[in-house]
Amino acid sequence: WVKGGLLPRCITRDLKWGTPVPLEGFKDKVFYVWFDAPIGYISITAQYTEHWEKWWKDPDNVEYWQFMAKDNVPFHSVVFPCTLMGTNQKWTMVNRLMSTEYLNYEDAKFSKSRGVGVFGNDAQETGIPADVWRFYLMYSRPENQDSAFKWEDLMTKNNSELLANLGNFINRATKFTKDNFNSTVPEMDLNKDDWEMVARVNQELGSYINLLEDAREREAITAVFNISRLGNQLMQHNTPWKLVKGSAVDKSRAGTVVGLSVNLACLLSVLVQPYLPNLSARLQEQLAAPPTVNVIPEQFHMMLAPGHKIGEPSPLVEEIKAATIELLKAKYAGKQSERGDKEKSPPAPGKEKSPPAPGQDKELVSQLEKQVAEQGDKVRQVKTNKAEKVLIDVEVKKLLDLKKQLGAALGQPEGAAAGSKKGKKK
Repeated sequence: WVKGGLLPRCITRDLKWGTPVPLEGFKDKVFYVWFDAPIGYISITAQYTEHWEKWWKDPDNVEYWQFMAKDNVPFHSVVFPCTLMGTNQKWTMVNRLMSTEYLNYEDAKFSKSRGVGVFGNDAQETGIPADVWRFYLMYSRPENQDSAFKWEDLMTKNNSELLANLGNFINRATKFTKDNFNSTVPEMDLNKDDWEMVARVNQELGSYINLLEDAREREAITAVFNISRLGNQLMQHNTPWKLVKGSAVDKSRAGTVVGLSVNLACLLSVLVQPYLPNLSARLQEQLAAPPTVNVIPEQFHMMLAPGHKIGEPSPLVEEIKAATIELLKAKYAGKQSERGDKEKSPPAPGKEKSPPAPGQDKELVSQLEKQVAEQGDKVRQVKTNKAEKVLIDVEVKKLLDLKKQLGAALGQPEGAAAGSKKGKKK
């Protein structure tokens, strides 16, 4: 419409429900909902407060942003503003209209009317925390092009970004503070490398602020994970778990690294708040952070001073297992109406399904073989990097769990898929 000028657009529907068209010859029709529904924005504000005109009739002092999918743009950018202008009154008009592309479901389109996809009530039933849904939907937000919700991708993003990146760093920082510094933020004496790291954090922080100001939520959350990645690099490069066992100078250096890390964790608790409010609150409780930290700073600074006592650390993110995802993907396939019938109708006597034959699910076997190989590489990498024993144990346990799942998928006896060979007696 911007390039070609105003075009005809249908504003009625042949339905039983809706607002009737008050025009002779059209009284058997109703208005299409988005022709008149935006009026509800004003009326609901008036229901909320008698001062509604301070928002809706004060264009000089109110900046009005709208968020929607791309198919609704004509009604909010042209039709509704024209309705307001037609009253000859001074209304607050939209200043910024943020539209997204489409979010598809696996290899099909989400459709509420046809029941294709996973919806709010479904998400609640999965047992996956609300914060994980918020994170994934923002991380996959179709800001510039269509994107797709995929169950395997939800698992991958949770396990790689939320757990292995953000959750891992925060847990290391808080647990190390408790175990080695009596839950007290140690003194910090930053060296040149530390200040360089702070500068890189400030770059990411500046990007985060600018992106949010521009309503680019998906890109902004990437900056958050970049900051936690810098924190992981700080810990991994300095190996404070070794330094605390060394000289007084080494122990002092360990204190600086841990103090910086726990302050980074506090910064992250603020930055994730728009995306992961529950995780943010739990993290701030673990840090015993004062409410005054809840302002997005323009630069990274000391938020928890030396001597500050933190609370009790505990893991903030749980791993999502491949087996869980397989079950959920199968459960929410097809249409909602069909799922309900499947769940409510027990199989007829003698028609119960037999368990699948060993090796029957080739797709699952292939996926698990790939995950075993990838996790094996990860175990070798953490061992090569001489990571903490507790981190190596975690990665080894994941590998053994995956091998166990693979063995079950192949129909092998318990432990047969581990791939270990008994050594010869000497």
